[in-house]
Amino acid sequence: MTTVKDPQTDFQLPPHNEAALEWLREAKDYQSTVALAASGAALGTGGIVHPLGWLLFGLAYKPLVATQKFARLEKLTALLLDEFKSEGIQVFPVVKVEDKNPIDLFIRFPRKAHLFISIRSRGDSEVVYNETREILQVKKKNKSGLTTWKPCPLVELSDYERWLTKNRALFGMSSKEVTKTPTVKVLVLCPPTKAADDHNPHLYSEMGSMRLLALRRKGTAFVIQQEEVTEFVRAWLAKYE
Repeated sequence: MTTVKDPQTDFQLPPHNEAALEWLREAKDYQSTVALAASGAALGTGGIVHPLGWLLFGLAYKPLVATQKFARLEKLTALLLDEFKSEGIQVFPVVKVEDKNPIDLFIRFPRKAHLFISIRSRGDSEVVYNETREILQVKKKNKSGLTTWKPCPLVELSDYERWLTKNRALFGMSSKEVTKTPTVKVLVLCPPTKAADDHNPHLYSEMGSMRLLALRRKGTAFVIQQEEVTEFVRAWLAKYE
């Protein structure tokens, strides 16, 4: 893969913004073709040329969800660039982290704000936070009982924040920028998955006009729906104008 230069510092940043968006599109198309072949809708994959490196990223996700994952990342990356390009946004999708699921989106507004975003779907279900056990649980529609969400996205988000502190040089960031820049962790639920609406009142927080589920598990992470991403980013930036 080629890298993209940071126009402000001439530092070689990991793939981001338009270059990463193009690779996401190629990865989505490749994974879709592979899925068709695997299902018998195509004869084979011998003629497929996949984008260099993206095959390994795709394998980081379960094969059946890889195409959908890349499609969601493509959509959100394009939307964020359209909304915040003039504000200097840098969007890094699928950041590989050792021995963990990749960071779906690391968003950087240099020296202003950092956001870690995990995009998840659990089908037609509600997500419930168990305060006593400090875990996320999933309640499937038309089924009784709750199942524990493993690995816990809240713990993963906390791990990502620690990872950035140790690997800040990849993004050309100083120790001061990493520690002093306001950072937020966000779990984005994709439809039809949604958060249960009957959590205890003290678990909610106000940000601008948004009422948000704020879960304190190894730090605070906000839980929002996919359609609320740009509004959330806008509200987070407004806190530090």
